[in-house]
Order: sequence, then structure tokens, then C-alpha cells
Amino acid sequence: MKRIAEFNPAAGVGRNRNAAGFATNRQASVRSNAIHSALRSRAVAGALHRPGALRSPNARARIAAAAAVAGWHEGHGQGHFHDGGWWRHRNGGYGWVGPVFWPFAYDDLYDYTLWGYGYDDPFWGYGYGDIYAGLFSPYDYDALAAYWPQGGGGSARRSQGAAQDTQSAPPEQLVQMCGENKSDIAGLPLDQIQKAIQPNDVQRAALDDLARASTKAAQDIKAACPNQIALTAPARLADMQTRIEAMIAAVATVQPPLQKFYDLLNDDQKTRLNALGQNQRQNQQRAAATKKNSGGSLAQSCGAEQANIAPWPSADIEAKLHPTETQRASLAALQDATAKASDTLKAACPPNDDTITPTARLEAAGRRLDVLLQAVKSVRTALDDFYGSLSDEQKAQFEAIGPSRQGAAADPSGTMAQSTASAAPHGHSHRRHANINGMIRRLMSVVR
Repeated sequence: MKRIAEFNPAAGVGRNRNAAGFATNRQASVRSNAIHSALRSRAVAGALHRPGALRSPNARARIAAAAAVAGWHEGHGQGHFHDGGWWRHRNGGYGWVGPVFWPFAYDDLYDYTLWGYGYDDPFWGYGYGDIYAGLFSPYDYDALAAYWPQGGGGSARRSQGAAQDTQSAPPEQLVQMCGENKSDIAGLPLDQIQKAIQPNDVQRAALDDLARASTKAAQDIKAACPNQIALTAPARLADMQTRIEAMIAAVATVQPPLQKFYDLLNDDQKTRLNALGQNQRQNQQRAAATKKNSGGSLAQSCGAEQANIAPWPSADIEAKLHPTETQRASLAALQDATAKASDTLKAACPPNDDTITPTARLEAAGRRLDVLLQAVKSVRTALDDFYGSLSDEQKAQFEAIGPSRQGAAADPSGTMAQSTASAAPHGHSHRRHANINGMIRRLMSVVR
């Protein structure tokens, strides 16, 4: 096997290898410290430990934002609610936080089911943009490793390959973002529901069954938290698929007891239960009234989210990979699959947000997850075909496309052909160039 230090894809870098390596290591250390500090900060760790803090979609978005962009720009000036990377959702949160896809997945599903659509509902914000971020991850090797405990899973056992790259458990903060199973977070607000509907003994027993099913669903989603760092696009889409499948299973767990409980209510109790959701939506709308990009119907918000993505990086792929004609055919099939996935997810946005019952909303959420799963599967099939045709060097260059866009604005022409140096802030081009080269060398050791 070729030694890692001998591989250098950038012409003319060999004579500056020591300096580039030093700059790469220094920047990786700075970013690692920034990420670890963010995960331990009051904004993240503190909020995760406050009872009931995660009940607010706005609070969850802030936590995700603080954790998702902590290592960008060497850890300076990031973590703000409306600042950060191109893969940010319209509500200010992020679909990818380091190696974790869909932080607070159960909370988003639970909120929509029980309370209904609010401004920039986090559940309906997930879609094609997250698939795109799975293909072209904004995180490089060092940034992903920094989300794992120091000295643990983030340190690659390069000689043994990616299968043993991550052996330690993820940190507590990422596990909590995957889904918490405590009753005060994952369970139903029993006291609030009981006060509203004044259940009889039979209804109370059904509500207890629903609470147990809710907790089990949260535990199952939490169990789908990754225990390895996905360093390649196929592995990231596999993680997406696992996470979505766990959410679909959670819907199947909760749906029967929810329907049973709701059917036991009389008309007046149903009205009062539905009114809880209406009041909650009104509170969310008031809280979000001053937020940028907020407002509009569910269909408008969902559709805008699917359209608000970076363009396909055709020029970057051509310049970095120099694909063969056979590879270009596979690449065209992959691009076609992503375009179809985008169109399918746009078409699956609900026509309105007037679904007033929890049972109907859970059913709508299940349909959305089914469509999202099929979109991920279709893109993953095409990706596996294309990725499997690449050499080790091409795979490493493909993985470098996303991180090289750090801070770059989307090019409306769809080329995104900016060089790493031109995309960097003034005075940082050499450090970013060294960082990308270092990431490629590390990925080379993994793909082998």
C-alpha cells in the first residue's frame, strides 16, 4: 500500500510539504478545539440538560446551529442562529450536525403530530437539501473526527481501513441530539392532555399505552444514532436511510395507540385536544413573527426548502476527478437521480396546513417519510454505481468537493468552479489549500 505521505494530488506542493503539513495540523487542532468547546458549552450541553428545553423548536434549531458550524472559519464568528453553512435549514437549524443526520428527529416528529404546523416547521424542512449535503458533505476528515471523543473513534486506524475507524461511543451531546428517551422530553405531555380532556378510566389507560409507545418510539430512533463516523458519501446516505427507517418504524409504533386513544374521545374532548395544538401553533407564530425567512403556508415553506440548495457541482467534479467516459455515464445517472428526487420531494409537499387532528398529522408525517426514504434509496443506488467506478484518488477528490466550498456563495450558473483559494477569505488561501490536501491524504488511507 502506498504510504500516505507519498500521495499529494496538488502539483508543486511537494517542496512545501512540511509547511503545508504544519498548517494543516494547526488548523485541524484549532477546529477540533472549537468543536469540542461548542459541544461542552452552555448553548449546547447546558440546553440539552435543561428539563423541557428541547420542547421548543426554536431552541433545538439554536442548539443544532451552534454545534453544526462550530469548526468553520477556524471556530471564529460561527454558531450564530442565522449564520453559517450552505446546508442550513430555513428555520435556522441544520439537517447534518457533524456525523449526525436529523438531530432531534423524534422531537420534530412529535411536535408536528401533536401540535401541527408552525412557522418553518422543522419536520417539513427535511428533504433534498439534506441528501445533497450527504453527497457533498461540508465536513472534512478532521472536522468529522473532532465530533467524536478525543483519542476515540475519530482517530483512524488507517492500516485497518474504515471498518474499524470509529470504535468508541459518540459523545453524550450527539447521543442526546439523536433522541432522548427521558419522559420529560420524549414522552407525551400527560398532565396537559389530561387537564384539557378530563379522561375517564378507559381513556386514561389508553393514554398510558400511548405514552409507553411514544417512549419506545423515541428509544428506537435514538438507537439509530451512528456509532461510526461516515467518511464517504455512500456511508452517509446509508446513515440517512437507517435514520429515516427508524422514524418510519416509530410512526408504526405510535399510530395504533394514538388512533385508539383518539377514537375513545367524545366530540367535545376531541375539540379541546385539537385546541391545544391550535394554541401551540399560535404561540410559535408569535415567537417566529420577527424571524427572517419565516412565514407562509406549510406548502410554501416545504417547497422553498426543497428549492433552497446549492447547485450541482459539475465543473468541480470534472476538474477534480477527470472522469472517464464510462464514469461520466454513471455520473449522469446520479445527477438524474438527484434531480428526480428533488422533484419528487417538491411534489410531496402538502397542499395546505389545515390538518387539525393528531392522527391525520401523524399519517401525513408517515407519508412524507416514505417519500424521503424512496428518494434516498434511489440516489444511493446511483451513487453506489458511480462511486464504485472511481479510483482511490478520485474518491478522495470527490469527498473534498464539499469542504472546499467552505464559505463560498452558491453560483447561480451551476458551475461552482471556484478554486479553493478563491473561495477562501483574504489571507487564508494557503491554509485552506493545505487543509484540503491534508483531508485528501487522510481519505486516501480510508478508501483503501
